[in-house]
Amino acid sequence: MRQPEKLTEFYQRKFQQVPTDLGRTLGHFNVFQLDPFVGKHAKPVPYRKRDFYKIMLAFGSGRVHYADRFIEVHKQVLSFSNPLIPYKWEHNRIQSGYFCIFDRAFFQGFGDISRYGVFQPGGSHLFELKDEQVPQIEQVFTRMMAEMASDYVHKEDLMRNLVFELLHLAAKMSPDPAPAKRNTHAAERITSLFFELLERQFPIEEAHPQVRLRTASDFADHLNVHVNHLNRVLKETTQKTTTQHIAERMLQEAKVMLRHHHWNVSEIAYSLGFSEPAHFNHFFKKHLEISPSQFRSA
Repeated sequence: MRQPEKLTEFYQRKFQQVPTDLGRTLGHFNVFQLDPFVGKHAKPVPYRKRDFYKIMLAFGSGRVHYADRFIEVHKQVLSFSNPLIPYKWEHNRIQSGYFCIFDRAFFQGFGDISRYGVFQPGGSHLFELKDEQVPQIEQVFTRMMAEMASDYVHKEDLMRNLVFELLHLAAKMSPDPAPAKRNTHAAERITSLFFELLERQFPIEEAHPQVRLRTASDFADHLNVHVNHLNRVLKETTQKTTTQHIAERMLQEAKVMLRHHHWNVSEIAYSLGFSEPAHFNHFFKKHLEISPSQFRSA
């Protein structure tokens, strides 16, 4: 299977251009009308994983290929996509709708969205809606559209609240089974435990001044699996290695600390487990093409 589609690829495919601030902000969120991409405007979409989350409200009939199956939808549907599961939509019979996209970093420090069944491999991801359920959900998306176009200074926090509103509406339609009864594939369970362990190290603060797990071997030891097995599992479920996931999460935390923390660059480097500030500078520039000091002052 192809590598997961990144946000940059998504924007190039849909709009032939990439937002100038993509990758340089603390997470990404956007919301769109579906109309320009469906019906007579529909273009083939490859079956693959995406490196971001997507929530969509679609009106009309269509077919979605999800993991190892396909599902026919007939009138109106609310769908949830996550980076662990490949999918593709056949949009030629979809008439209109809305969708929002966001990355994992957008919710850093604001709650763990992976706990919700709609974003778990064994959960419900598609909800055929009754007519009476549509107005409440459509109102959330229209509010997202209006707020994104506004100059409200806290609109990103508002977007997070609106996403959580969609998650709760879906959870009420299909309550998750009790954890003891959930039959989860071993690879998915290890993946979930890895991300839980990774997230547990953050945020970094005075009372928790340095990450303790820094390498793939550190995580494998804590999960009681061989490091090669952990790498195979994460490659199978996410198309990325353990080291890639650690680096991405370290980069997210570095950006947060540079923007919102009073520590200097050397102290931040130490807290993230870098033995020398120069190593941190090299790591940061490798991923963002600017230095930590330039990012902080931008």
